[in-house]
Amino acid sequence: MIEKFISYAARKKNENYLRFSPGVSYSLPAKKTDDTPLLLYAHIPFCEELCPYCSFHRIVFHEDLARAYFGALKKEILMYKDQGYNFKALYIGGGTPTVLIDELAATIELVRKTYHVAEISVETNPNHLNDSNIKILKDAGVNRLSVGVQTFDDGLLKMAERYHKYGSGSSISERLAAIRGYFDTLNVDMIFNFPSQTKEILEHDLSALLKLKVDQITYYPLMVSTSTQKIMGKKLGAVDDDRGRVFYEMISRALSEDYRASTAWCFSKSDAMIDEYVINYDEYAGMGSGSIGYLGGSIYANTFDIEDYIKRIENGEFPISARRDCTLKERLLYDFLMKLFGLALDLNELNKKHGVDAARYLLPEIFFFMMAGGLKKHGSMLTLSEKGRYYWVIMMREFFISVNNFRDHCRSIANLSLAH
Repeated sequence: MIEKFISYAARKKNENYLRFSPGVSYSLPAKKTDDTPLLLYAHIPFCEELCPYCSFHRIVFHEDLARAYFGALKKEILMYKDQGYNFKALYIGGGTPTVLIDELAATIELVRKTYHVAEISVETNPNHLNDSNIKILKDAGVNRLSVGVQTFDDGLLKMAERYHKYGSGSSISERLAAIRGYFDTLNVDMIFNFPSQTKEILEHDLSALLKLKVDQITYYPLMVSTSTQKIMGKKLGAVDDDRGRVFYEMISRALSEDYRASTAWCFSKSDAMIDEYVINYDEYAGMGSGSIGYLGGSIYANTFDIEDYIKRIENGEFPISARRDCTLKERLLYDFLMKLFGLALDLNELNKKHGVDAARYLLPEIFFFMMAGGLKKHGSMLTLSEKGRYYWVIMMREFFISVNNFRDHCRSIANLSLAH
């Protein structure tokens, strides 16, 4: 009952938080005068094929358009420099960022020349784990490679339309084993609670992961937008969130001996760069079509229309098509969600950041989760209990579903479909 209430309440709050409509053009949020470390998120929206459960901004790869896109992205990267921004880290997601490895390497090189980045993370898919690509990424300075695997089960891979693209579970395992040790952090992205996933399938996936001994495992619950649920229903079946806790407890138990929890759904062998940049970086700039940024207390999104994105960059315009300036309470709630997703929140740091008594503003939320057994308080520190970790999985699941619904809304405004 508590979990259903948390899911419902989080969904309603997130819908309100992300209730802003795209417009013609918005300005870039003003740069703050302090030296808050910032992350540069760059989005590459191209995939060879589109997975039916994915709600991210992505289209089918066409080389000419992709090369024009990378050219525009490089110009946008320099536009932020002209506005006085600097970045400490780079995260490149997608889509499939490695779809044009030469363009990706050139983009990373430009960022390294322009900004003082010390951490570089790149997402990829199993079919791109070849010697040539790995060398290029390593030479480019990539510290952390995140590979989207989702499952090693051949039957589930076929149902998710990944088998013919990325190969069998055993072949994916072999590719991962071959690149272990090349990067500071090799992360494997997995998904639990596929409609047809059983406990036996999950146990097989966990066994395969433990044999691989990768640096980090990120185990997401299945998160699909409202429109994607219709596609999912036809191809994979209906999602049952009530099964999530059982699967999550299986994952936590299986990984606990060799890994420590570094977020509610990320498990690491050491103090490696974690998968969720929203924890380590309070603010981040979103670059590329469909990317979302959070700067100076404002959340904003670039246009989802790729040709419009390229045109606006060529005209020297920031391609921002949606923006919301958050209230103080919304900013505090955002920090409450994200910091505790990273397992701990220092209220004194939050007081200093916002110049208010954060506990007073967040009293209803803190009280509820303490009464529900999800939070512990020691002085100014709030930490998640074991029960609380799954509560935060639920809340982050609902947060990202709301983000996915916002993406769908932006696509509909731009007359784009999920299959575009």
